Amino acid sequence: MAFSISNTTFLSSSSSLRHRHCIPRPFKIEATGNTYGSHFRVTTYGESHGKAVGCVIDGCPPRLPLSEADIQHHLDRRRPGQNRLTTARKEGDTCKILSGVSEGVTTGTPIHVSVPNVEQKEDGYREMFLAYRPSHADATYDMKYGVRSVQGGGRSSARETIGRVASGAVARKILKEFSGTEVLAYTSQVNTIVLPDDLIDHDTLTIDQIESNIVRCPDPQYAEKMIAVVDDIRLKGDSVGGVVTCIVRNCPRGLGSPVFDKLGAELGKAVLSMPATNGFQFGSGFAGTFLTGSEHNDEFYIDRHGKMRTRTNRCGGIQGGISNGEIINMRIAFKPTPTIRKKQHTVTRDKKETDLVVRGQHEPCVVPRAVPIVEAMVALVLVDQLMAQYAQCNLFPINPELQEPLNPVLEPLKVLI
Repeated sequence: MAFSISNTTFLSSSSSLRHRHCIPRPFKIEATGNTYGSHFRVTTYGESHGKAVGCVIDGCPPRLPLSEADIQHHLDRRRPGQNRLTTARKEGDTCKILSGVSEGVTTGTPIHVSVPNVEQKEDGYREMFLAYRPSHADATYDMKYGVRSVQGGGRSSARETIGRVASGAVARKILKEFSGTEVLAYTSQVNTIVLPDDLIDHDTLTIDQIESNIVRCPDPQYAEKMIAVVDDIRLKGDSVGGVVTCIVRNCPRGLGSPVFDKLGAELGKAVLSMPATNGFQFGSGFAGTFLTGSEHNDEFYIDRHGKMRTRTNRCGGIQGGISNGEIINMRIAFKPTPTIRKKQHTVTRDKKETDLVVRGQHEPCVVPRAVPIVEAMVALVLVDQLMAQYAQCNLFPINPELQEPLNPVLEPLKVLI
């Protein structure tokens, strides 16, 4: 007869217990989907109407200047109740750093950021205790766990993304200070209103252009058209989807690890983990399938600074799963908000067909508020990949004929020193 105690296996006889074999078994904890990253690891926590939401960041470098104001700025951009296009829920989303920062700088230990839920309601979600909302996570959460937090969608609510934006703010600061890397996202489509690619110059695009209107489209004329569509659908109690375009400027070359951890694959995984996403492409994306190889290839040349560049950027700044220094561009599709005020046919938790009218708060279009969340997820990917590249390929001096420093922002300082 064999039995197990802790990680060691023993064998026994009928007369006495004798230790015959000691076979070590590796102790392994499987991730349960609430943590992202290998070097810069982020775990988010909390439900829509629980006491608080937030994140724990592990692996942040020490001595990085960091304050709550650095994080609050980005939380304010995703905060509900900002305008008529967002949910009416009233939350200040005021963050508190509970650990990992001392005297204004990070200590290298886990950073805990917490945001209290002020508006906690049950009355507006009574119907959801009884029936499943179509195209939402209500049914699948019950299928998986057999229990769920009902109010506001619980863990599947977009409120969970507060932890993503908070940790993304830290990641963005690391990228900016280390390599001058910028991550910017904007609304490029709402329903049938599609912003033409050639209207936005990704070399000069600014955050002020993006934040100049409530739909976060950098072109004023197309912004007005998008706002009109959302206003119309909002009054009808329905919803629409759209697309967020995200770019990365000054990304260090060499990020991404073939074969399974290609940069495009990591970006896709990260942004598709966001609520309501249902599509991802980078570079030419699906449009590239209409081109021939000679039309699609990005030819190389040497610029006036002696750096190798590509004349076009159909690869979207990523070749062979590795960043090549060009602007990374990607597009993320968001479905229409599944929580709507129109009557829908559904099934109750006890398997009876019924009609459902949801009285809780909802957004007619999630795309504008998704913009800072997309930026955060992209920043988290880049910091994690940056640390991996630094650890593997910059441990010893680089090959200056083929490689360049990961931190060109800091390089002149080293020369002066």
